[in-house]
Amino acid sequence: MALAQPEQSGVLHEGAGPRTGARRGTLATTACMETLQVGYLHAVAAAAGCSLSQPFPDNGIDWHVSHGAPEHVVDDEVTIKVQLKATYQIPPRPAGATFAFTLDNEHLVKLARTPVAVHKILVVMLVPRERDQWLAAGHDRLDLRHCCYWTNLAGHPVTGRRRTTVRIPTTRIFDDRALCEIMTRVGSGGTP
Repeated sequence: MALAQPEQSGVLHEGAGPRTGARRGTLATTACMETLQVGYLHAVAAAAGCSLSQPFPDNGIDWHVSHGAPEHVVDDEVTIKVQLKATYQIPPRPAGATFAFTLDNEHLVKLARTPVAVHKILVVMLVPRERDQWLAAGHDRLDLRHCCYWTNLAGHPVTGRRRTTVRIPTTRIFDDRALCEIMTRVGSGGTP
């Protein structure tokens, strides 16, 4: 059996070889989306020089991210709490300054609480609908699609009966630089 080989750029052509005919497992798409966004968070935290811990049991917050730096004035290590969400219902590169994302009010209340001892952010990952489009691997990179965006919902009001729509800024791409900037602000006594 011939296997598709990466091009010189290291990325497989769409539709090449076993990529299209890969027999994927039967795990629910939502569970797979959860795993993908955790992988994204791990990659961002690693590149930012942050450590991760997962609260057990999960009390509505998925991860704690900590960042140590001697320049922090609050402490030598600061921590934020991260709630991860993922959706394929919003296309990549959303038009406009924000996109709408709906949260259960219970989650929003936890994320919107203020004042807090440890700041919280919401990270929303937009993924393609088809799992075979989620990533591409090659010799020189691993591309995860599409993107994560972050926001601080502190003080956000609950407006719906059971669910509330919040606006996620498209300028707040969640990557290693954004995480370092968040931690620098928190480390100086500010908000994310």
